[in-house]
Formats: sequence, C-alpha cells, structure tokens
Amino acid sequence: MSDPLGTRPAPGPDQPPIPVRLVTFNTHHGVGVDGRHDLPRLATVLAAADADLICLQEVDRYYGDRSEDVDQALLLSRALDMQLAWGPAIDEPRRERVLRRQYGNALLSRLPILVSDVHPLPGGGEPRSALRTMVELDGAVLWVTTTHLSTRSPAERAEQIAAIAALHTEPMETGVLVGDFNADPRKAPELAELTGRFTDAWDLAPDREDRAGWRFWHHQHGETHPARRPRRRIDQVWVSPGVGVARAHVLDGAGASDHLPLVVDLQVRSGV
Repeated sequence: MSDPLGTRPAPGPDQPPIPVRLVTFNTHHGVGVDGRHDLPRLATVLAAADADLICLQEVDRYYGDRSEDVDQALLLSRALDMQLAWGPAIDEPRRERVLRRQYGNALLSRLPILVSDVHPLPGGGEPRSALRTMVELDGAVLWVTTTHLSTRSPAERAEQIAAIAALHTEPMETGVLVGDFNADPRKAPELAELTGRFTDAWDLAPDREDRAGWRFWHHQHGETHPARRPRRRIDQVWVSPGVGVARAHVLDGAGASDHLPLVVDLQVRSGV
C-alpha cells in the first residue's frame, strides 16, 4: 500500500533505485515551426520518447481557432494511453458555451497519479501556475511539479521560483521541478532559490546529448529553444536529493513546436 505523504524510511543498501523516464516539452499549443497546428505530429514525437512521465507546457483546452478549439490535453492522453493531470494557468468562461477556455500545464503518466493540485503563481501579465502531482512507483512515490515561468523580469521569476520551492515540504523529499523556466541556469540568478535543495539534472547527468553537436562550441549545452537553432537552455528538470540522474538528452522535436523536448532518465530512491 502506498504512503500518501511520501514519508518512508531510508532504503537498505541492496535496494536498487527505480528507473523513471521523464520528458518536459513546451508544446507551443501544438503549432510547429511551420506555423501549422498538428496534434498528431506532436503525439508521434511524444510516443517516440517512450516516457513514463510527460510534462507539457502551453497546452490548450478549447482555447480557440489557433488550436482548432480542441481539448489537447485529453486528446494527447488518449492517443498515448496515459493518465492525465491538468493545471490551467488561464481559465476563462466563454459566451454561450459550457466548456471553459483554458491554457496551461499538463502531466501525462503511465504511473498511477495519487495527488494532483494547481497553484497560481505571483506576478502580472499572463497568468502562471504550477501543477503539483504525486505518482506511485513500485515501492516509492515521486512528486512532480510542472510549471512555465514568466517572461517579464528576473524579479518576477524569482518570486515564482520561491512559491514553487515552498510547495516541496520536507516530507516530499523525493521530487522533481520541471518546465519552461524562461531563464538559463548558467546565467540567471533568479534560479538561485533552487540550488541547495535541488540539483539541475543536466549538470548531474553522466551521459548527455543534445541537438547542437554540429556547433562544437555548444556541444552538450542542453539548449532547447528556439527549435530550429537552439541557443537557450530554458527547459529544465531539477531533482531533489532522493532522485538521481542516469542520462539527459535533447530530442529532435520533428518541428512539432518552437521548443525541443528534454528527456531525463531518473533513478528514484526506493522505499522498504
């Protein structure tokens, strides 16, 4: 039986970690570099990653013509046969329609989702939120928080990072923070709130591969944006001390978004 609070004794030395493959991908509401909305193309890219957890940003639900007014989160979860947790950042009523106009973050999971909640983040301009979930592993649990931070200023992102970090309390020591941070960890002081409590998975991974290898001065930088010629590492995975990293690599997104997907093979500490 799972422990709903994630409070488990330390594992014995002979208990191997649990492998979990995670993808984070800013989908640009399914509109690719060619300007076309193509949800099947996006689903094909995600299926090829063969992930246990898929964390998505910029997902539309009945948002309007730009995404053919469909429920992208539900359609992707059905196409991939995965469970869905949904975290809107924009949630608006629509005139003469029952269905609301929404836009935000989604988690698709092969693993059982035990907890899912949404937390609005501070700041002005476009609303931002964090989707916090807990998934069940074989002998452990993993907290996954998916977000998309502001583009407005480092100060605003710092406030949002502080709010997200506060969501991970001591009983939730086994967890990851995932998403589009709109800040490069090599240059952004606003991400300092995470260091000490979390580690950048790209830096931790002993095996790394990216799409910029043809530019030797950018090799293994993990850059994901813009998709055609990536030069910014704004899509990231941060892990707590209870989570190791075996590999991190940037996938070819097949032009499905203006970002590239980041895949991280996690090693989650098991319970007893």
